[in-house]
Amino acid sequence: MDSKNYHEDLSHIRSMMERSSRFISLSGLSGVVAGLAAIIGAVYVYFVFQREGISYLDGQRNILGPSLVRELVVIGIVILVVAILSGYIFTANKSKKKGLKIWDGTTKRLLATFAVPLVAGGFFCLALLYHHLFVFIAPATLIFYGLALVSAERYTLTDVKYLGYFEIVLGLISLFFLGWGLLFWAFGFGALHIVYGLIMHKKYK
Repeated sequence: MDSKNYHEDLSHIRSMMERSSRFISLSGLSGVVAGLAAIIGAVYVYFVFQREGISYLDGQRNILGPSLVRELVVIGIVILVVAILSGYIFTANKSKKKGLKIWDGTTKRLLATFAVPLVAGGFFCLALLYHHLFVFIAPATLIFYGLALVSAERYTLTDVKYLGYFEIVLGLISLFFLGWGLLFWAFGFGALHIVYGLIMHKKYK
């Protein structure tokens, strides 16, 4: 009986230490919503190209006008906002159910660690836009996002780093298939997020 209580106490201590050192309330459903938003956005962009007389799937290099570039940036921002809001809402609900604080020291460290490569990537992509090197933007977003996930793994679920590795590899591969960035982007931010989200939801629900 004493042995059983001893193991229960150890389990409880490990659980408390895990909660204090890692942000464990990330919701898999937020990944699914973010993935769906990315796919919907990619499909919308495809039809925007069609509207502008650009046949994306023919593999030809196309010149994008300033107005079209601005529209694509706005679409990207909308997708990002949807992903962030869904992530916050689902994660906040999960934290509430578990009786955990969503904003504490661990969350701050997580966001700081996640933000460094993400902000650096954002400025890098702005430079690409400035120099009209649009073809490198999709690979860059995948690579820097993957680096941010791998970096943030220290303060959240270990599984996050595997998604990061996939994003990095996908971004590097896409560098050898310039002109097909929309498809790689849709797969990386869309399909991979959905698969990862479903796995995490089933594993940690």
